[in-house]
Amino acid sequence: MDPRLQRRVQRYGWDKAAQVYGAAWEDQLAKAQERLLALAGARSGERVLDVACGTGMVTLPLAKQVGATGTVLGTDLSEKMVAETRRNAAAAGLAHVRAEPMGAEALALEDCAFDLAVCSLGLMYVPDPGLALREIRRVLKPGGRVAVLVWGRRAHCGWAEIFPIVDARVKSEVCPLFFRLGAEGMLDRDLTDAGFSELHVERLAYNLSFGSDDDVCEAVFEGGPVALAYGRFDPPTRRAAQEEFLSSIAAFRNASGYAIPAEYVLATGMRT
Repeated sequence: MDPRLQRRVQRYGWDKAAQVYGAAWEDQLAKAQERLLALAGARSGERVLDVACGTGMVTLPLAKQVGATGTVLGTDLSEKMVAETRRNAAAAGLAHVRAEPMGAEALALEDCAFDLAVCSLGLMYVPDPGLALREIRRVLKPGGRVAVLVWGRRAHCGWAEIFPIVDARVKSEVCPLFFRLGAEGMLDRDLTDAGFSELHVERLAYNLSFGSDDDVCEAVFEGGPVALAYGRFDPPTRRAAQEEFLSSIAAFRNASGYAIPAEYVLATGMRT
């Protein structure tokens, strides 16, 4: 796929999902992101970069960790996601948070400017993850740290059929290699190739809990990476896609709704 086309798909897709994403996914991703924040270890007074910040789910907790003497910059390809981060930071009274529209592969930032960089569930969508990691390394100070969270292996993510279900109805071109970084050894290899050392890598497994068919369909179709393609469906096509997806997760239904397995890979490293 043409990288320029993929970036456009990502930008407009996440613009489409921005208003739904926070409410649909904040609780679902909380455990994995709490672990990410714990290993990232932001310290009082540090300058922190949050790449692919979305609505600020990680940006705002980072700001609380570094305190008013530190700064946090969130970047995202989607201008509407950036706007959500700005609104959420203002509502929380976090004046030391900034958010700017910016692609991960071309960070318009000075060299050696940050103590810590974090990327939570964004690297899978980047056409060239290695280039994005090299850009992150460039803007880190010597001795600066990186923490990256990606989705894990396809077979361990119970919601994974969403991509072929949507692509069968309209070619979404969302992320043809979405699960590549979740394969064994791939994320740590890319980090090493980008110039990071002292790596720590771990796999996390948490269920995504949804209370109803409507909740899970809203999250995956309207609040995630296929939102742009889904928006092109007519009502009968939407119903058919939802029914097929619900059938694909039927094994995870319980008395409370759904408990869908999800795997993540979390890696940290240091710029030497």
